[in-house]
Amino acid sequence: MTRGWVPELPQKTGGFTAAKQWLAARLTPKEQQTKPNTAVVAQAVSQHVPVTSLDDATNTMQRLVDDLLGLGPLAKFAQDPEITDIIVDGHGRIWTDTGVGLSRTDTILEAAETKALAVRLLGQGGKRLDEGMPFGDVQIGNARVHAVLPPIATAGPQLSIRLPSQSQPTLDTLSGDWPNAQIWLHVIAHLMAHRTNMLISGATGSGKTTLLAALLATVESSQRILTIEDTPELAIKHPHVVGLATRDPNTEGQGGISLPVLIRQALRMRPDRVIVGECRGAEVADFLAAMNTGHRGAIGTVHANSAADVPARLHAMAALAGLDPTTAALQIRSAIDVVIHLHRNENGARYPAEIALLSKTGDQANLHLVPVLTTVGDQVIEGPGLALLDTIAVEQETAA
Repeated sequence: MTRGWVPELPQKTGGFTAAKQWLAARLTPKEQQTKPNTAVVAQAVSQHVPVTSLDDATNTMQRLVDDLLGLGPLAKFAQDPEITDIIVDGHGRIWTDTGVGLSRTDTILEAAETKALAVRLLGQGGKRLDEGMPFGDVQIGNARVHAVLPPIATAGPQLSIRLPSQSQPTLDTLSGDWPNAQIWLHVIAHLMAHRTNMLISGATGSGKTTLLAALLATVESSQRILTIEDTPELAIKHPHVVGLATRDPNTEGQGGISLPVLIRQALRMRPDRVIVGECRGAEVADFLAAMNTGHRGAIGTVHANSAADVPARLHAMAALAGLDPTTAALQIRSAIDVVIHLHRNENGARYPAEIALLSKTGDQANLHLVPVLTTVGDQVIEGPGLALLDTIAVEQETAA
């Protein structure tokens, strides 16, 4: 040994892949569903990955967690608060949507990388994804992930990721882009104050869930709100919200909990308002039953191209529940007061296109909507239903 000798630091071996394998072997089952201990992640980097600065180490740690448990190469897009959707097409091209339509990014993934990411993401949620089951969806954190593999995805593996809004816009904020917003806000405030039962309709991405959350934020703090969803998406600024979410069956077909089951449970939990995130099937019968048992102020969402299409959608869903058309029409008339239909234009702006009352009279299975407000260009047209709003208010007060 000579004077001035300094021992050499041990070489970091294996690099990023080794760090990921080292960390994966040390994750607890709980951490595999949430987030690993920061100290353990730091240890993985310190032992295997050369870093040159604190920022470099922090970025490497984040990339390690993203690759192991998060969205991997898509994580950087999810960090943009404006992005609501991330899509990987069959050619590996990545597209994002900030509310104004899809925009292609410069990033391209290999098919094997897309497939590996899709398999891992669904696996984290307890789902199987392979050639035998080439499609599936799962909730990862607050992101909703849907994947499709070949052979049914003919061009290559496909990923569609819906991200929640990182802000909680108020009704006043949302209405900033609405034509003649004050007219809509006045009518909506009237409907909420008198606890009308409503359906919010619209196409995918029209803002149904966002509007629903904004409406519920205006509910009095003394009211207890029960939300029932397939995938937890509602973020409501309200002091008393109880959220229930469905559960898929395991690989043995056991343990599944469906929307109809949750609706029945919600009715036993002393709700002031029952909210169904989306009606898409047989659960509509339980939702209608809940509306018909005195739980005023119930709200649900439904996919439809226009308000006029909503009655047909309701009939179709009621048929899945085994209701004949006449019985379904009687239930629907008694349960639902109003339909609010949302539209998203070519520029990405979302706004109410129509509010309509569901007529309480009709012949057997026929359902009729009475227009209240309709957007035509930049104008709002008042319909005959506007004069009937006070009638609804009197009916609610009499029932109370």
